[in-house]
Amino acid sequence: MHDLERDNEDIHIPDEAFRRIFDFFDAYQWHLDDRPLHDDKQINPDVLGYIFEKYINQKQMGAYYTKEDITGYISRNTVIPFLFDQAKKECPIAFKPGGGVWRRLSDDPDRYFYDSVRHGITYDIHRKRELEEKQELPTELATGLDDVSKRGGWNKAAPADYALPTETWREHVARRQRYEEIRAKLAAGEVMSINDLITYNLDIEKFAQDVISGSEGPELIRAFWRAINKVSILDPTCGSGAFLFAALNILEPIYIACLESMRGFLDDLERSDRKHHPETMSDFRKVLERVADHASERYFILKSIIVGNLYGVDIMEEAVEICKLRLFLKLVAQLDSYDQIEPLPDIDFNIRAGNTLVGFTSLEEIKRALGDDLLKRELALPDIEERAEIADRAFRKFREMQTDHGMDAGAFADAKLDLRERLDGLRAELDRYLADEYGVKTDDKEAYGRWRDSHQPFHWFVEFYGIMHDGGFDVIIGNPPYVTYPSKNVPYNLEGLGYRTLPTKNLYCVVFERSVSLARTFSPVGLIVQLTSLSAEKLPSLQRILLDRGLLHASSFPRRPQSIFEGVEMPVSILLSTPAPERQLFTTNVCRFYAEEKAFFIDRMSFCGHSVVIDGHRIAKFGKGIDTSVYGKVGSFGASLGSLASKARKGTLYYQEACRYWAKAANRQPFFKKNGKESVPSHWRSIPMISKEAAAFATCVLNSSLFYWYYSAFSDCEHVNDGLVRRFPIPEGWNGLRHDWEGLCADLMNSLDANAKRKSISTKQGHVIEYDEITGASSKEWIDLIDEAMADIYGLSDEELDYIVRYDVKYRVGLDGASPENDA
Repeated sequence: MHDLERDNEDIHIPDEAFRRIFDFFDAYQWHLDDRPLHDDKQINPDVLGYIFEKYINQKQMGAYYTKEDITGYISRNTVIPFLFDQAKKECPIAFKPGGGVWRRLSDDPDRYFYDSVRHGITYDIHRKRELEEKQELPTELATGLDDVSKRGGWNKAAPADYALPTETWREHVARRQRYEEIRAKLAAGEVMSINDLITYNLDIEKFAQDVISGSEGPELIRAFWRAINKVSILDPTCGSGAFLFAALNILEPIYIACLESMRGFLDDLERSDRKHHPETMSDFRKVLERVADHASERYFILKSIIVGNLYGVDIMEEAVEICKLRLFLKLVAQLDSYDQIEPLPDIDFNIRAGNTLVGFTSLEEIKRALGDDLLKRELALPDIEERAEIADRAFRKFREMQTDHGMDAGAFADAKLDLRERLDGLRAELDRYLADEYGVKTDDKEAYGRWRDSHQPFHWFVEFYGIMHDGGFDVIIGNPPYVTYPSKNVPYNLEGLGYRTLPTKNLYCVVFERSVSLARTFSPVGLIVQLTSLSAEKLPSLQRILLDRGLLHASSFPRRPQSIFEGVEMPVSILLSTPAPERQLFTTNVCRFYAEEKAFFIDRMSFCGHSVVIDGHRIAKFGKGIDTSVYGKVGSFGASLGSLASKARKGTLYYQEACRYWAKAANRQPFFKKNGKESVPSHWRSIPMISKEAAAFATCVLNSSLFYWYYSAFSDCEHVNDGLVRRFPIPEGWNGLRHDWEGLCADLMNSLDANAKRKSISTKQGHVIEYDEITGASSKEWIDLIDEAMADIYGLSDEELDYIVRYDVKYRVGLDGASPENDA
């Protein structure tokens, strides 16, 4: 028996379910590539392997496999806020300040913290139990809370009773202080917005289920039921369906909570002696009667979600088929016997193949494509809209038939054929109009065929007419492709389609822009994209979209020491964008984690609200209030390192472009030889300076932990570029502030040289390269002295200096105090 529990952690279908899957498929005469799915009731291992090899091996399809921690985080923090906003519109009284919804937070604030956040404070994560009373800090640690000079043991590993894996006392104290601050806000009733639960990184799923199951009146249940029945969730680049699967898992318990609450209200009504109208809560009765018609309630719920709430598009037909298969397997796993068998849903019109970026999204776009031909516009547009509306009615009917009990198979087949024919006709017509825009002659069948094959147009206006006509999708989630455009990997042309983000030359930017255009004006968009989205100079168009929408929660993850994509090193940001009347920006610091911390890295994220965006494109990655206070001082100076540059070259600053844990700079040429000849290393850059003192000062700045903090906040966490270096603020009187910068620089350079390792490599081209491998961690004591001098000229407090000197120290220096391997 194939062990799916071991080989595929995403589905978790027990072994006995496989026989039900194949028996089910056999009952409906399902075959795959003309091969039966079982032989004499025995599982065919070849077919089984074929199925799961196709959808587990995502990388062969050019996608990064997004694990459940990420898909779940994005899904719950977009879907649930949307449902709350819709319920609030229908039942505003429940959401009044101090009302029943928000009172749950103040009545039991500890309930909505993740266990890992409370560990060592009020919860024992090892024994999974509440602590009898709050666990206080040991006295020797507590003395450092208000006295920076007494924090000598704060960088040591904390014991398991207090700490999460690899957590130091310093990190534990920061987690404890964050917990106490947020708990005080909850207890005081200050949290009265569903988006605040995102900002404070609380258990929004548990809160949603509690609100529904503990509703004091049926009106709130009606509001949530209508919301979950209508919500449309789209992954515009769905791949094999990881995000849709996550959305399914978010919606299921909310469906169940609503149904249980309906039963509870009806039971209370029946037990009540008070007279009531026969039609009281008749809507609840009808819902429950409809559910009772089905042998498996859970199957019915999952089927309703798959058919009524989930939508996906992907350019790869194979990915689309895999996505549908995963959802089918989830359904089939719920069946216990043949008497529970119902037809599998037909979601061919929910999950579709096509190019998300190419195609018409509105009647207005079609009108523009028709140009100045008034006669064609007057004749074609009304006809297209009418036919699209008729096709949408057919789609609604087709969808409703699938959740009705006792569906007539013949009528269902006829409905699908009718819908397919209507859509095919509309697609063909719109493809011709779009081809004209591309300058492709439709009467040249060969050229037209090549264009359709390469561009795979997907016309949202007709494919999802009802949704687009109503304003767009309610929630959009996903992981768009990280592909350069134009390139050999992109066979289609996006020029002339009006994308503002096209100059970014990144498809993920264009997908984000497209997602916003497909969403309703009040809908959340949650995507995981490259970390460059918050800092790259060539992406201002994307950053304007992010900021102009209103509310943005951005969390960032570099590729070291661990990438959130298993087996693929990729620095990324999770962007949760929600329309709001005013700009609100919440970000985390750069979130690093070791493998041992992977289980808790989402739970421990800390957001900070601020408005710091420099140069119009660098969105600060701040996660604590102290970040904003440090920047308030550092960023207050009008001069910059760039002002010390001079073509006269009386001194020179050299700096290494690649950066991981340490920015590396020198005021003299780094050792580098190619075939015995000395030169500047190819991965180092240089800036001529106005004096030797200026070069020494700039060298101190770039090697400092203060600059590393600045680099972490405003870069892609991969490169130190010229713009970032020149932009760094400095006091105008830096050279008159009683510090011997040349002496500090000389001491640091001597230390770096003494600890450098001479390396020699031979290239494939036959060259011999010699260079010095510099280890920043080995010279930390000298860098700390520089930071003390920097703190003086910038006016940093002892608390702020302590924060900067210890910033990311666990990852920069290593768990055991040794420098991490390859700390460049």
